[in-house]
Amino acid sequence: MILRRLAQVCARPTTLRGFATKAKPPSFPTTPTCPSPTCACAPTPELPEGFEIDHGTNINGLISNYAQHVLICTGKDDWPSRIEDDNSGDNLAADLRELVARGGKFSDPFHNISVLNSSFPSSPAPKSRPELQTTSVYLLPSFKYVPWLPRVSFDHVEALVRGYLLPEKLHPMHDGLSPIHRDRLLRKPAYQGALYGVKDVNEVVVLICGHGGRDQRCGVYGPLLRGEFEKRLPEKGLEVVAGPVEVDIGDRKALEDGESKNKESGKKAARVGLISHIGGHKFAGNVIIYIPPNQTTKDGLRHPFAGHGIWYGRVEPRHVEGIVEETILQGRVVEELFRGGITQDGEILRL
Repeated sequence: MILRRLAQVCARPTTLRGFATKAKPPSFPTTPTCPSPTCACAPTPELPEGFEIDHGTNINGLISNYAQHVLICTGKDDWPSRIEDDNSGDNLAADLRELVARGGKFSDPFHNISVLNSSFPSSPAPKSRPELQTTSVYLLPSFKYVPWLPRVSFDHVEALVRGYLLPEKLHPMHDGLSPIHRDRLLRKPAYQGALYGVKDVNEVVVLICGHGGRDQRCGVYGPLLRGEFEKRLPEKGLEVVAGPVEVDIGDRKALEDGESKNKESGKKAARVGLISHIGGHKFAGNVIIYIPPNQTTKDGLRHPFAGHGIWYGRVEPRHVEGIVEETILQGRVVEELFRGGITQDGEILRL
């Protein structure tokens, strides 16, 4: 309890009580507002009474304190309010939270693992085991894709946690723990060998909260914004990749539907999906854009946010074209929509 309380305090922005603090300029490129659309975008949707969008709160820094997102590929667009209740509790989200959530075997208040459901479909089972029931996950901002987590064994779930999700170095507040406890909370790369076909994620990943089973605002905005991104990305030269990731472990080569074509043509690729609750329903539409480590800007320079995740709130269809141009292609944060960001090292970005 003490460690968790300290973790919460450390995560808060620091201010001097009673004194105005001068804001430092951000260390990354920004633009104050989202440019007006040049296209005929979808209209801003009407929301049910009592589900208004909060336009008054300063959303800078209002993101979850997390080290890693685990996106479970469910192939569905919506879920129960508590995703661990899906399918009567027999689901990967429940298994993972049993290990990493509060009270779990590998719970660490200084290294929060956020487990989300996504609309992305899972990869088909290996050709050698077509009868095997498996689930796929994205790990972000590690930018890893794990195609097969068998649902008949808990061993692979624990291998995912111990091989990919635990920290490589513990927070100093853990110095007082016993050596055995400290060792249990550290990542063990040897466990990675239990998971086959793991590949790097080289496409832009656009995630939109569409969790209507939790809040109607996201249920309305999510599908609408997904459709808008799927229209605007190709107009800006990014191929939208759809369908399950096909993985061939015979020659250790992973092929994604359309990926080879994109490499040959030199086009960049993107995936667009809906996700479950990330916090801040009243700031819908909520969008997270993960920029892969190999990404360049439209000018061919290294992308300022390569390997980062950028969170936006209050996104409307009229903002989508500008977000694609400013953030994905130019590498600039739109200040009026910015909730925060995360680097591959887990550093949280704020204006």
